[in-house]
Amino acid sequence: MSPAKKVRHFLDIHQHDTAALRGMLDHAAVLKRSKGHAKPFAGKTLALIFEKPSTRTRVSFEVGMRQLGGEVVTLTGKEIQLGHGETIADTGRVLSRFVDVIMLRTDDEAKLHELASCATVPVINGLTDVSHPCQIMADILTFEERKGSIEGKVVCWSGDANNVCQSWIHAAVRFDFELRIACPDELRPTDATLDWVRAEGKGKVIVSTDAAAMARGADAIVTDTWVSMHHADGERRHNLLKPYQVNEQLMALAKPDAIFMHCLPAHRGEEVSACVMDGPQSVIWDEAENRMHAQKGILSWCLNT
Repeated sequence: MSPAKKVRHFLDIHQHDTAALRGMLDHAAVLKRSKGHAKPFAGKTLALIFEKPSTRTRVSFEVGMRQLGGEVVTLTGKEIQLGHGETIADTGRVLSRFVDVIMLRTDDEAKLHELASCATVPVINGLTDVSHPCQIMADILTFEERKGSIEGKVVCWSGDANNVCQSWIHAAVRFDFELRIACPDELRPTDATLDWVRAEGKGKVIVSTDAAAMARGADAIVTDTWVSMHHADGERRHNLLKPYQVNEQLMALAKPDAIFMHCLPAHRGEEVSACVMDGPQSVIWDEAENRMHAQKGILSWCLNT
């Protein structure tokens, strides 16, 4: 009897080597350029589980899977008994009998890892409060479409070192670029994350409270909303993050051809000015579209197609 194949989960960027990640992005680019759609996912079904609502994640996974010939089942936390009424492990075992790949978008990273530990089909991280790897794969794809290889480039993150920033940190190490994080001390990356960067010995991550210093000479400036769905301290966060708004003055410190990126949804006049978000340096709509293409590459890797 031949040994069982190892299941290919996509849970976090730092769990994969550069070659695997680059292969996913290269394949995503090929699929994006193709005029017609081959059907490598014919006969395959993707289960989408949403404990947190989404626009881009849901539509990009559904459309991408169907364009490549697959089927989709979409479930919300209210429709299934994930972690209440049935253990997460049992849900993973049952779904593995019905579908070929599972995407989970949840508030709790522990749920993601428990699901992956018991599922016998690939599990994809659609977002947790700790990381958002599919988004950053789309961001790297977008950056490289506009500016060539990200290796050796400078990306400035301005704002809370949140789950999206965490995945940017992972990407800086795996894709070997410089990430400058401008944030208040209260919202800086964890010591454990920065210790991991130093231990890896590749890429460069700098953390400062000085947004202007971090933006100077950058190839891209990136931000995210100041208050996410799980935050209850909105007024305090707004006060802390006001100095980190991405506006015309901050963009002027970056390279003349620098791009602006945001994972969306965005709030004009808060984390980003309307002039920047809707201006010529903004690539946010390409970035949103590339969620679908990047995830096609990830799905192809997970399904080994």
